[in-house]
Amino acid sequence: MKLNKILSLFIIFISGANSIFAEGGAAETNMQNAATIMLVFTIIIIALVLWLAMVYSEKNDNNGNFFFSPLKKLNNIITGAAPLEKEKEILLDHDYDGIRELDNRIPPWFHAMFWGTIIFAVIYMISYHVIGTGNVQTEEYIAEVQAAAFERDILIRSGAFINEETVKFKGDAATLASGKEIYDKNCATCHGFKGEGLVGPNFTDEYWIHGGGIKNIFKTIKYGVPQKGMISWESQLDPTKMQEVSSYIISLEGTNPPNGKAPEGNVWEEPASNSENSGS
Repeated sequence: MKLNKILSLFIIFISGANSIFAEGGAAETNMQNAATIMLVFTIIIIALVLWLAMVYSEKNDNNGNFFFSPLKKLNNIITGAAPLEKEKEILLDHDYDGIRELDNRIPPWFHAMFWGTIIFAVIYMISYHVIGTGNVQTEEYIAEVQAAAFERDILIRSGAFINEETVKFKGDAATLASGKEIYDKNCATCHGFKGEGLVGPNFTDEYWIHGGGIKNIFKTIKYGVPQKGMISWESQLDPTKMQEVSSYIISLEGTNPPNGKAPEGNVWEEPASNSENSGS
C-alpha cells in the first residue's frame, strides 16, 4: 500500500514538473534545458529505486504468510538465483575468513546470450564466407564505389559539374544540333537565326563585346547582361544546355550570313595557354 502511494506521488510530481517547465518564456530556454536534464536524471534514479523496491519487496497474504512479488519471481527466473530457503543446499564448504560462497548456477540470460552469439557466428560465417549471400567488407566497399561512380555519372550528365570555370567547347554533331535547337528557340529573336545579329550583336565575326571563347560566352548566357536587355538564362537552361548553345554560337564564326550586323566590341584572341577550342 505504501509503495502504491509513493508511485502515485511520483506520478503527480512528474506531471507538476512538466507544467512548471511549460510556463517558462523563451529567454529561459537554456536554464530550462539544464533543469530538464536534471529532472530526467532524478526521475531515472527514483524510478530505478522504486523498481528495485518492487522487485525485492515481500508481501504477506491474509494468513500472514510472506511471499515474493511477481517482479521478484520474474527476477529469480531470469537470474536463476536460488530461493532464500534453499541457500543452505548450495552453500560451499570453503571458508574464506568467515565468508562462505553460494554455488549459484550461471544465470539463464547469460546462457541464452552465450549460445545466441555462437549461433549468430555460425550463421554469419556460412552466409558471408560459404554461401556468399552477404557482402563482406571488401565487397561492400566495391559496391559503394560503384554506386558513387553511378551517382557521379548522373551528376555529370545533368551538368552539375559544369560552370564558367570548367565548361569546355564540344564540337560533335549531337552537341551542335542540340545547341542549334536551343539557339533557334531562345536566341534567334535578338541575334538572328544565322547569328547575323539583330537587336543583339553579330556572332559570325571575331568581335565580342563581353569577351569570346567558351567560358565568356557561357558566363554571358548564364548571368545575362541586364543593362542591355539580355536576361539571365540560369533559371531556364541547365549547365549542359548552356554549354551546348555556347558551343553552337562558337561554331557560327566565319559563316558570313547575308545582312550581317556591323562588328561590335573588340577582336577576341584565345589565350595561348588555353588549349580549348573557341571562336566568336
